[in-house]
Amino acid sequence: MKPIFLITSLAFFLIGCASVPTGDIEQGSEPEQGGISEVPNPSPEMAKKSSTSLDKLQRGHAVYMLNCAQCHAYPLPEDLDDAEFTETVPKMVKHAGLETEEGSAVLAYILAVKKL
Repeated sequence: MKPIFLITSLAFFLIGCASVPTGDIEQGSEPEQGGISEVPNPSPEMAKKSSTSLDKLQRGHAVYMLNCAQCHAYPLPEDLDDAEFTETVPKMVKHAGLETEEGSAVLAYILAVKKL
């Protein structure tokens, strides 16, 4: 990716988080939060255990890292159950103005982390 694309994307996400109404997203009900060092990188082992391509997991991880912390700290995948993530990620994708495919990759990444 070109640096200007990343800068422009980051600016849109920052603006989007500040100006998009939250709708039915509950405020103040976030799980325990983590930092970058607590968010695992995709690995061949993760891809194998989750039956998801490493490419999709890497894309999901990148979107997760670039977008989730724009509005809040990284939720730790092990702290929420699969049903909560399956329900929450599409709301967050819409809230952040992401593409459906990006949301699908993020959800695949999160669920893969939980299988480790």
